[in-house]
Amino acid sequence: MRILATMKRFPAGVMVIPLLLGCAMNTFFPNALTIGGFTSGLFKNGVPTLIGLFLFCSGATIDVKMAGSTMWKGVVLTALKFFIGFGLGLLLNALFGEAGFLGLAPLAVIGAVTNSNGVIYATLAGEFGDETDVGATSILALNDGPFFTMIALGASGMGNFPITDIIASIIPMVIGFIIGNLDHEWRKILATGMILLPPFNGFALGAGMNFNNILRAGVSGILLGLLTVLATGLLTFFLYSALRKKADPMGAAIGTTAGVATTTPTAVAMADPSFQPQVETATAQTAAAVVITAVLCPLLVSWLAKVSRKWNEAHGIVTDIPAPEQESCETQPAATADLDSL
Repeated sequence: MRILATMKRFPAGVMVIPLLLGCAMNTFFPNALTIGGFTSGLFKNGVPTLIGLFLFCSGATIDVKMAGSTMWKGVVLTALKFFIGFGLGLLLNALFGEAGFLGLAPLAVIGAVTNSNGVIYATLAGEFGDETDVGATSILALNDGPFFTMIALGASGMGNFPITDIIASIIPMVIGFIIGNLDHEWRKILATGMILLPPFNGFALGAGMNFNNILRAGVSGILLGLLTVLATGLLTFFLYSALRKKADPMGAAIGTTAGVATTTPTAVAMADPSFQPQVETATAQTAAAVVITAVLCPLLVSWLAKVSRKWNEAHGIVTDIPAPEQESCETQPAATADLDSL
């Protein structure tokens, strides 16, 4: 049976499908995973450990020896993604408060909009960019997990996070970063963890959710996905192109929400319990945004690549965007490019 191949046909399917299975178990057989022992430890109560391990592996993929252009692109894209998501969260909170707009609370917006899908970015970089665009994937890995979301919520006054909790949220990534740069063999091993862990993360998260609440979050989840594509896809394209002084479709390639972002509401609530009532809805909304952005963002980037190529040529700007007949995946993304679940 080609179970994995079937799962990969769906956007972020390697994480989202186990999440739905876990949710089904919790909805229809709520006591099945509470029998204790290793079963409950892995499938019901393992979220903190699994998130921490994923961040550890993610940190190990970041290479400190990156070339200047690669570093610049990664830092700029990460900063744009963060500040746009932060700004949207601030605006939403100022206008509508914690209740949010049409059910979209600041927790869900900041958590989803500031976190990009590294696999989709790397794949699009291999098709519409160059090796420096592909290399920027490692820097973008910094927005994995709850760290930036906690910073945004804390800085805006929407959350109250002890400094120790903020530090604790990034320590696994920092340790992974150190080990991955001290020993490249360890980097290769830990990079495989980013392929292995998402299904377990997804199931454990789903085991804390209920289908009734997911259905109630359906429309708002679609709205969150559209907001992410427009705000950090289309808007980021214009900002990034302005900074590069030429039209560059890679600015739109971060207009996604990563599967791992579904863990952010839970992680935030662990640090500040006042967010606990929002966790289930925010997680469901984020899961919907993962799917919506995974479908729409590549379509947007493909269209912008054609527009950018014509605009650059019309203005006498040397373009490095491959012509349609040259577009291929010859430039392979980094080790993380096989992580179809992120």
